[in-house]
Amino acid sequence: MTVRIGVRCDVGPKRGIGHVMRSLALAEELVRRGAEVVFVCDSHTVPWADEQIRSRGIAVEPAVWTAEEHLALFGRLGLSAVVWDSYDLDPAVFAAVRASRLPTLAIVDGGYGGAVADILVDQNLGSEQDTPELPAGAVRLAGLDYVLLRNEILELRPTQPPTIRTNPVPKVFAFFGGTDAFGAGPHVVRALAATGTAFEALVIAPGDELAAAIAAVDLQEGQHVEVIGPTSQLAKAVVASDLVISASGTSTWELLCLGATAGLVCVVDNQVMGYERTVATGAAVGVGVLSDLKQDPTAAAAVLGPLLRDPAERARLAAAGYQLVDGQGRVRVADALFHLIS
Repeated sequence: MTVRIGVRCDVGPKRGIGHVMRSLALAEELVRRGAEVVFVCDSHTVPWADEQIRSRGIAVEPAVWTAEEHLALFGRLGLSAVVWDSYDLDPAVFAAVRASRLPTLAIVDGGYGGAVADILVDQNLGSEQDTPELPAGAVRLAGLDYVLLRNEILELRPTQPPTIRTNPVPKVFAFFGGTDAFGAGPHVVRALAATGTAFEALVIAPGDELAAAIAAVDLQEGQHVEVIGPTSQLAKAVVASDLVISASGTSTWELLCLGATAGLVCVVDNQVMGYERTVATGAAVGVGVLSDLKQDPTAAAAVLGPLLRDPAERARLAAAGYQLVDGQGRVRVADALFHLIS
């Protein structure tokens, strides 16, 4: 009997693609084990995300919103289980589907979203130390042992911890999700410029307005910035760089797994806990909170300048992050889901 699993996740120009990308990581593992997967989301609103799903041979159904619509859709699809990754759904939807006795797994971030499921996966650093109240009979998988990473990340993970790289001019890569919904790119480039240190930066700008704002930043001698649109070659750009600056979201765990020297920007409130916990480990540097960067890049420049000038510190950070994320999280989560289905 074919196992068919539905993935209901958030995606959109304002919501971003973080939910899609970590759901895709789990979907890749489920497909590898012979399951059929269908996404239920409005991925057409972010064409790059839509292409990522469909290029893997995974079907997409338009998002539905009410409990009744979900139950009808899941019944029509003949699902064996459902994976949730949503902040936007009414909590009553989760409860109704679980009450139907369809096996459910929810990818969560602390208490955001109010998801109810048989298995709750919180892949955030330190979440194993939290003790939230669980739905009756639910199992919780928490911590970096359950980080969900895509094939392209796992294939490029180094076999050994990173060592010192001494490029005469450090290479910087900056990206802030598939949409950069909060416009972080120009402000981070402004902070880089304010360091007064030479660098070569590759920055992703998902849109003409962001690209123009980045191009308008005044650079100093020896500083160069290239702007590109969204790319499916993120992981390759990460491993080729000396410093990677990104939002403190799901991409953080990808950076650590790849052995990157990670500078994190907290762009939205639900990233605060993960940002603070990750920086506290010494495995990444806190560049700052985006609202502060927008007001004044000075503090961020004071963080970034020493990193640009110190290859040994970059290597130390990269090695510490590499040890935190082993890349086997999706295997452990898939084991739990198949056990639930069986």
